[in-house]
Amino acid sequence: MVAERTLVVKDQRILELIRENPFITQQELSEKLGLSRSAVAGYISTLTKRGEIVGRAYVLKEESKITCIGGANIDRKTRTLSPVQYGTSNPASSVQGCGGVARNVAENLGRLSSDVSLITLTGDEQDGAWLLKETKEHGVDVTQSITVNNEKTGTYTSILDESGELVLAVADMNIYEHFSPELLEARWSHIASSEVIFADTNLPEVTLSYLIERVEKEERSLWVHTVSTPKTKRLPQNLSGIEVLFVTREEAAELTETEIHSMEECRKAAELLSGRGVSNVIIHLETEGVFVRQNSGEEAFVEPSVETWVDGTGVKEAFIGGMLFGRTHEKSFHDSVRVGMAASNQTWQTEETVADLTTEQLNENIRN
Repeated sequence: MVAERTLVVKDQRILELIRENPFITQQELSEKLGLSRSAVAGYISTLTKRGEIVGRAYVLKEESKITCIGGANIDRKTRTLSPVQYGTSNPASSVQGCGGVARNVAENLGRLSSDVSLITLTGDEQDGAWLLKETKEHGVDVTQSITVNNEKTGTYTSILDESGELVLAVADMNIYEHFSPELLEARWSHIASSEVIFADTNLPEVTLSYLIERVEKEERSLWVHTVSTPKTKRLPQNLSGIEVLFVTREEAAELTETEIHSMEECRKAAELLSGRGVSNVIIHLETEGVFVRQNSGEEAFVEPSVETWVDGTGVKEAFIGGMLFGRTHEKSFHDSVRVGMAASNQTWQTEETVADLTTEQLNENIRN
């Protein structure tokens, strides 16, 4: 016990000296602390692995940083001009923009001036370069993202009906098969310096398992969104490393092998997910709102407040971004849910995948 306290004191002293001079050398630390240079190197290595120190210049971690890991795609969205008629051509309008769950969450946070970074994969073509450029312009750090040679940037094509509800979506996400545990390992000091880590299930099964197991071992905060019903199968049986899991009604049903047609069935599914180790479960019910189950057992159903329903694309990512914003600004879990709902309310009322959010708009929406 005495030895452990000594280690903590040494760690704290090293961090104090680095905070005073980020460019201090190991020799200078050795002289100030009365330790051998090899001992100092050992302390530095441990602090770097824990994410307390980032980079060669001994940059200390930023407490409010959020790292988003997962998909960044070219989004192609088509909306019919009248009720959908199957088996024939439908008049429609189309737009193209930036997409991907992790990327959208990151952009929502960037627009709110949060300290957020994105780790994703893009192809070595014009689409990939444009996607990262657009994301960076909205305040997101993309320096940890990877360009994969001879691969195409992911694409997501959605068809909405005249009311904005999703009818069908198809995705070409083959590039994410290159998202290996080794890529995360190489960037772990950056990831570990985050207050919260967000990931989507565009990551391969082996990479998700690695991430969940590692954050549980290191007691870090990991929030996960399941992206789609087929990709729920990528999650391991043991979900103990996940602090917050975001799922839709259909994804929750797939994960728990149940049917969800009522609030009671929603509650049962959330309980089953909690039984697999998830601390907090949020089930998104589209225009109805969200069902929330916390690790304390407390449950809530939160309804949206929307004047005009325009388009549901990006609403879930806005909710997650709003919650993360609340969490990293010292809001309680309950209040963070309210911030998330305020962000999704704004997004429902625009045709944009990511609304032009401001903190003033969120506060006004919460008051109303």
